[in-house]
Amino acid sequence: MQSTDDSVYDRFERARASLSGTQVAVGIALVAALGFALLFVQEPMLHDSLHNFRHSAGITCH
Repeated sequence: MQSTDDSVYDRFERARASLSGTQVAVGIALVAALGFALLFVQEPMLHDSLHNFRHSAGITCH
């Protein structure tokens, strides 16, 4: 049974104990690539598809 006092700190501690350095590096690279695409890609068709993706992911962008 999981505790109801599960905090962000607890989640970081579990991740630190269970993830390898390679997994963390791949995760950071994926977040950086997605962040780059969401922030800097301005070609209209691609921009619109990424805009729709942000909304479907629950991100408010305007």
